[in-house]
Amino acid sequence: MGKITFLGTGTSQGVPMIGCNCHVCKSEDPRDNRLRTSALVETEGFRILIDCGPDFRQQMLRENITDIDAVLLTHQHKDHTGGLDDIRAFNYFRKAAFPIYAETLVQESLKMEYSYAFAEYKYPGVPDYILHTIDENPFTITKTLPDGTVKTLEITPIRVFHYKLPILGFRFGKMAYITDGSSIPQEEFQKLQGLDLLIINTVRKEKHISHFSLQEALAIIEKAAAPRNCLTHMSHQIGRHKDLLETLPANVIPAYDGLQLEF
Repeated sequence: MGKITFLGTGTSQGVPMIGCNCHVCKSEDPRDNRLRTSALVETEGFRILIDCGPDFRQQMLRENITDIDAVLLTHQHKDHTGGLDDIRAFNYFRKAAFPIYAETLVQESLKMEYSYAFAEYKYPGVPDYILHTIDENPFTITKTLPDGTVKTLEITPIRVFHYKLPILGFRFGKMAYITDGSSIPQEEFQKLQGLDLLIINTVRKEKHISHFSLQEALAIIEKAAAPRNCLTHMSHQIGRHKDLLETLPANVIPAYDGLQLEF
């Protein structure tokens, strides 16, 4: 059993979008206020953050999250990595480097974006990371408890494409989380079998070059056949939460910031 908390469910510009006066951006429904997409997964004694965007600090404070075990990065875009400087708060309290799991391409981007954190002579107080290389093969995260017990958690990455950029979704037991996808290779669908909960991105109802449209997301949901499904990474173009909810199949809901689901 586990739990996922949606820390942010919006696109790279968030909702409301700067300068926009549409009915979604001006909505008084708090479910229509969407920070950049991120999620906290709690399972088997681990607290794992998926993506660390520009709203990371605000999300941690809002949910009163004081520690996490690791960060998994789906890809290198700024709305998914822009909050990594604030990991230094965990460095301060842990007195140790912080583990980040990412593909080689993502790590190369981090070393450019956060060059000061990887410098030979570091300025005091900069974030300190331990980079772990992953790909589409299952991997294990470990941690040692105060009594010396070693716990392990196996995670299965799912290869997804964000237009032409290869990125990763992640499966934890019977829950899978996919964001920023526009296509999934046929051979990866086997990793979506036997799910209880599928979380998948959709940016808007109309077709988009690098994200699933609503109909494309619903088609994947139908193919995966999980009994429960949830949409995330939504722009203001998707419409208001309450209106969208009324149009979706009974086994699909739109996520909103702060929503918690068990799996």
